Amino acid sequence: MRAVGYKTCLPIQHAEALLDIETPAPVPGPKDLLVEIRAVSVNPVDAKVRRGVAPEAGSAKILGWDAAGVVVATGSETSLFKAGDEVFYAGALTRPGTNAEFHVVDERLVGAKPRSLNWAESAAIPLTAITAWEALFDRLDVKRPVSGIAPSILIIGGAGGVGSMAIQLARQLTDLTIIATASRPETQDWVRSLGAHHVLDHSKPLAQEIAAQGLAAPSFVFCTTQTDQHLASIVELIAPQGRLCVIDDPATLDIMPFKRKSISVHWELMFTRSLFQTPDIQAQHALLNEVSRLVDAGAIRTTLSETLGKINAGNLKTAHALLESGSTKGKLVLEGF
Repeated sequence: MRAVGYKTCLPIQHAEALLDIETPAPVPGPKDLLVEIRAVSVNPVDAKVRRGVAPEAGSAKILGWDAAGVVVATGSETSLFKAGDEVFYAGALTRPGTNAEFHVVDERLVGAKPRSLNWAESAAIPLTAITAWEALFDRLDVKRPVSGIAPSILIIGGAGGVGSMAIQLARQLTDLTIIATASRPETQDWVRSLGAHHVLDHSKPLAQEIAAQGLAAPSFVFCTTQTDQHLASIVELIAPQGRLCVIDDPATLDIMPFKRKSISVHWELMFTRSLFQTPDIQAQHALLNEVSRLVDAGAIRTTLSETLGKINAGNLKTAHALLESGSTKGKLVLEGF
């Protein structure tokens, strides 16, 4: 089958940073689905792995987690899907990726594709929706209010893939006042269109931005990017006894300054359930089905911002370069071979 992979960790500008390769089609295990891939999207984790995780000697590593496609075969212990079902999912960190014609995935991580969306629109959703959902409802527990504080959330990096989904989920499923950050006019318009009540410029000190707009200290802060740069502002602006969730990879994270306010600090990694085969691993199946229902009901929308063409090394290199520029909004998608 056709696939895209890499043999050496290289800068994306290098001619061999990503390569078109041929590899045998995978075989599903007992709990797996074999999916014919129709569209994929790219995420920061793709670029991070490409830069830092070397393949085994003599082999190529296939990247990609987000996917939408059709089930073509099922394992002996599956019960949630059958051949012919249209699905979307974000896969597992420890298995070969979705940048291939066929892919195997544990069915407990898979949801039914939204009927109202095409392949590209669907592929833009899973990883960011899972991350945003788990951050809001599993880590921050936003439906449990902070005593005496008006319910509000600050989403730092609101125009990114995760931020874009978090704004929509918070707007549709909670009564939180949503404060999102974006630094350019087009990204500020984007986060407003997704449902943010207030928009701050994260290129400026956020505590000062909160004060300048006369906003109350938020109960919750969801930091999706550049946590190390924003940490001092978060300490200053968050409400006492509030909750902070982080998803990026700051070189250091000194949480001692939060002690005075009794702030709880949470990590979110959407791969944790699959990495450790947690007893609640099937929660991601249920979560994605609910996201699919919300999409089909018109409550939330895809965050697809651009389709870059077919799934091949050249187009994926373009996608990685755009991601690494830090200037994208929403999600970048590739469709078909």
